Amino acid sequence: MRIGELAAQAGLTRDTIRFYEKIGLVTGRRLANGYRDFPPETVPWLQYVRTAQTLGFSLAEIARTGEELRDAPDSAEALSALFEEKIKVIDARMTQLAALRAELDARVSTGCPLRAAG
Repeated sequence: MRIGELAAQAGLTRDTIRFYEKIGLVTGRRLANGYRDFPPETVPWLQYVRTAQTLGFSLAEIARTGEELRDAPDSAEALSALFEEKIKVIDARMTQLAALRAELDARVSTGCPLRAAG
């Protein structure tokens, strides 16, 4: 399928698909007339990419785990493992942010918020 049709079916812009192709998330072949041609399975893959981004995964994470998911004997189990790892990352980040908030809160109204609280 050509890039315009893929964009319409996946709900993305052509520029987004070109960018994804540039970074290796999707692969199309060039036809004799120079048009890009993508296989039909690119549509669900792009929908997965969008969903994964919504769930907080970066494009780098998606690219890194994409092959694992495609080759996994049980994709549901593989996805659950990815989600569990992401939850751990989020929990660690939330702990860091809570500590940062507490530090900032301790410095409010100290006269010089850049000086260590004492």
